[in-house]
Amino acid sequence: MKHAILGVGSIGGLIAVALSSVGEDVTPLLRPEKLASFPKQLSLEQPDRTITAGVHAAVSQLDEVFDVLWIATKTYQLQSTFASLKITPRMIVPLLNGIDHMAILRSHFDPKIVVAGAIAVEADRLSDSRFAQRNQVRLSVASAAEPVLATVLDKLHSQLGFICQFVANEQTLLWTKLSFLAPFALVTAASGKNKGEIFADAEWKAALFNVIGEASAVANADGAQVDHEKIEVILAGTVPTMRSSMAKDLVAGRQLELDAIGGPIVRGGEKHGIPVPTTKRLMEMIREKAAKKK
Repeated sequence: MKHAILGVGSIGGLIAVALSSVGEDVTPLLRPEKLASFPKQLSLEQPDRTITAGVHAAVSQLDEVFDVLWIATKTYQLQSTFASLKITPRMIVPLLNGIDHMAILRSHFDPKIVVAGAIAVEADRLSDSRFAQRNQVRLSVASAAEPVLATVLDKLHSQLGFICQFVANEQTLLWTKLSFLAPFALVTAASGKNKGEIFADAEWKAALFNVIGEASAVANADGAQVDHEKIEVILAGTVPTMRSSMAKDLVAGRQLELDAIGGPIVRGGEKHGIPVPTTKRLMEMIREKAAKKK
C-alpha cells in the first residue's frame, strides 16, 4: 500500500519508519525547501533496539494518489497545510491531539474518507533522520478503516510490538486518548515534573486524578464510553521518567496545543453542565508560564 505522511515530527517520523520497516511504501510530504536535504534513510530508536527504513520524500504539491494519508502535524498547523496539499488520498487517518480536528478535516475533504485515529506514545524527534520511541505504542483506528488497514496494523503488532486496535465508537476512540493525554499533559506542563515526581507528590497526583475524572465525565456525556479507572491504571503503569510533549514544548518556548488538548474538556463541560475546575486552573497556570517565556 502507498502511504503519505503529513508532518514528519516525532509522531510522523515514528509512523514513517514503522510502516516502511514492515514493507509498506512510505512518502513523507515536505515543503519544497526541505526536499533536497531530507534523508533517504530514517531510524527509530525503540526501547530494546533501533530499526532503520528507507523512504522517498516528496513535496506536498505532488499530484498523486495514495491509499492512506496519515496526518501528524500539530493541531494549530492543520489549516495552513491544506493550501499546498495536492495529493489525492483514498483514506485519511489523523493522529492529532484533541477532538475538534475531525470536523475541520471533514469540512475540507470528503467526510467518508476521514477516519479517526489516535496514537499514545512518548516519542521524540532527535534529528531529521532519527526518532525515538520511549515506551510501547498504542495505535487505535476507527473500525471503518479495518478492511483497508487490518493487515498493516497486524504487521505493526507482530513485527514491532505495537498495541493496535479498531474501535467502533469514534467518540470513544478520540475521548479515550484525550482523557489520558489531557490530564498528563496539563499536570506535567503546569508542574514541570515527570510522571514519577507527580505520583510522589500528593497535591499534583490529586490534580492529575481530578482532571482524569473531569475529562471522562465530559467524554461520557458527549457520547463516549470512557472508564476513568482504566485510564488511571494505564497511567500508573507508564515509566516514571515520562513527560508530555506539551511540557517539553513549554520548556523550549514553542507554541502549545493547549486549546486542542484542554479546550474540549472546558467547552464540553460548559455544554453539558459539568464543572471542570482543575482543568481550567491548570490551563491558566500554563498560559501564565508560556507568557513568561515570550
